[in-house]
Amino acid sequence: MQQPLIFRKGLDMKHAVAGALAEDYHSSLVETIKANDYRHESGRLLVHLAREFGFCYGVDRAVDYAYQARTRFADRQVFLTGEIIHNPHVNDKLRAAGVRFLSDSHEDPARLGPEDVVILPAFGVTVGDLQRYQDQGCTLVDTTCGSVLNVWKNVTRYARDGYTAIIHGKYKHEETRATASQALKFQQGRFLVVLDRAEAQEVCDYIVNGGGDRDAFLARFAKAASSGFDPDLHLSRVGVANQTTMLMSESLEIAEMFREAMTARYGADKIAEHYRAFDTICSATQERQDAVIDLLDREPLDLMVVVGGYNSSNTCNLARICAGRVPTFHIADPVCLVSADRIRHRPVPGVGAASGTGGGASGGAGKGPVAEIESTGWLPPTGQLRVGLTAGASTPNSIIGTVVERLERFAREA
Repeated sequence: MQQPLIFRKGLDMKHAVAGALAEDYHSSLVETIKANDYRHESGRLLVHLAREFGFCYGVDRAVDYAYQARTRFADRQVFLTGEIIHNPHVNDKLRAAGVRFLSDSHEDPARLGPEDVVILPAFGVTVGDLQRYQDQGCTLVDTTCGSVLNVWKNVTRYARDGYTAIIHGKYKHEETRATASQALKFQQGRFLVVLDRAEAQEVCDYIVNGGGDRDAFLARFAKAASSGFDPDLHLSRVGVANQTTMLMSESLEIAEMFREAMTARYGADKIAEHYRAFDTICSATQERQDAVIDLLDREPLDLMVVVGGYNSSNTCNLARICAGRVPTFHIADPVCLVSADRIRHRPVPGVGAASGTGGGASGGAGKGPVAEIESTGWLPPTGQLRVGLTAGASTPNSIIGTVVERLERFAREA
């Protein structure tokens, strides 16, 4: 059977889609703000924009390739395995262009064939899913980010050499599922996903103590470990990696926790036999986190607005950084800025419903940690209004520009 086509470096349609991309995602206002030392003044409003924000290279490339695919294969069905990136605005644009999402309940991936085009998202797909699409003969447009591929490379090495991959990430996240699947390329491959320091500490304690309550451990990590995982066997040699959009400082701290645990268990002279780690921090994620820290250190702010999808891990982590320093509102879209008094936003975990603003809040749509709430009294009514602004790596400039315009209007109205 003829091998299916796989496009990994574009489809020679970059110039053909440049106009549409600019129309959908460019903002002349944002360009003006950048040229003005990332400051925007309008009446009593002073906006400070973080110096690194919004679309990263990997996201920009993924969206570009998706537009190219829809243009190149105008006479064929074009599918995405799921969201191209975690931004509802971008995904809605692709739906409007006729791209179908295999994650929708009415779609059946089993019915795909050689006439179908499948776009793989920026965070990649599992080894098994990729093989299935290839077996079905689909034409593939692979937009997997280079930073994600770097993590995969190291996880594959861990598995090949008999090290269990410890992945700092969210086990339900598409990227982490794809990364974990790389460990299973080898019969001896194993993985364990830890969400945060607390979960990492549980695993490290088990290592240091040379065991523990095995049944409780397996129950605790049942959904986050590879099939047949045995902590008494598979925690003797570990290699640390991370979901690229996690909080950089936490990933580095977790890696150090495991190094110390393995040293305590096996001794410093044998650490190389039992522990490995590689720098798998995404440079764009790190730059956006560093930029927002710099902004918070440099400028006195009344509040911070963080823009990006509620299921965007890198955006949520930007909000976490900000919320520890200043009242912070994580919004998914400009329409979340309802009025000078009302705002819809995602609460920052561990900070409180209104992120420390003291405003009233009422329950919103959804359940669990991504539930949107509505708060009142979010905008100081008088005096100079100093607002910090940043956006996750999946947020286009057009959205950021509209947020600034709404802030201008509400500052006048308050």
